[in-house]
Amino acid sequence: MGMVLGKITVEMPKHEVLHTGAGYEVRKYPPCVAAEVTYDPAEMKGDRDGGFTVLANYIGALGRPQNTRPEKIDMTAPVITSGEPEPVAMTAPVITAEEGGQGKGQMTMQFLLPSKYSKVEEAPRPTDERVVLRQVGERKYGVVRFSGLTGDKVVKERAEWLKAALEKDGFTVKGPFVLARYNPPFTLPPLRTNEVMIPVE
Repeated sequence: MGMVLGKITVEMPKHEVLHTGAGYEVRKYPPCVAAEVTYDPAEMKGDRDGGFTVLANYIGALGRPQNTRPEKIDMTAPVITSGEPEPVAMTAPVITAEEGGQGKGQMTMQFLLPSKYSKVEEAPRPTDERVVLRQVGERKYGVVRFSGLTGDKVVKERAEWLKAALEKDGFTVKGPFVLARYNPPFTLPPLRTNEVMIPVE
């Protein structure tokens, strides 16, 4: 019942709050390991969240884990999406810098692995070649939290507001924003936890 009502019971990335602004925070996150998949939603019947099943299969959330051990990996929150659906830019934590080659219309979805995996080599290798394991370094983000649905218009408005607030307070924006969603899709919209995150210096 907790999931429907928005209670987050899975591991979330630890972070340190460096600054509390008017309606936002600046946070520092430690290094971690991420599993990600890049795809064209058009090839997934137009499903923008089409990568979810691929990643869920890797960790064993939907049955036998699709990794070489095969080891069940605990689900964590948030699920992070990035890419350029329509005119909106969403990018995943720290992969924004390396992600210049991502084609138009491509999305990247990312699961952060539990903190017990501190290096890529410690995590089970995916058997699906679409799943890539990536070492994510320490990073700083300006973050605004909101509930409800995460349509393009809402997310873009939050991102524009956050960027303006950060720049007004003297932070340097380092790249496009990212969307982080903390709840399963069947959670009631008013009880969902979402964040727009912008990398800052």
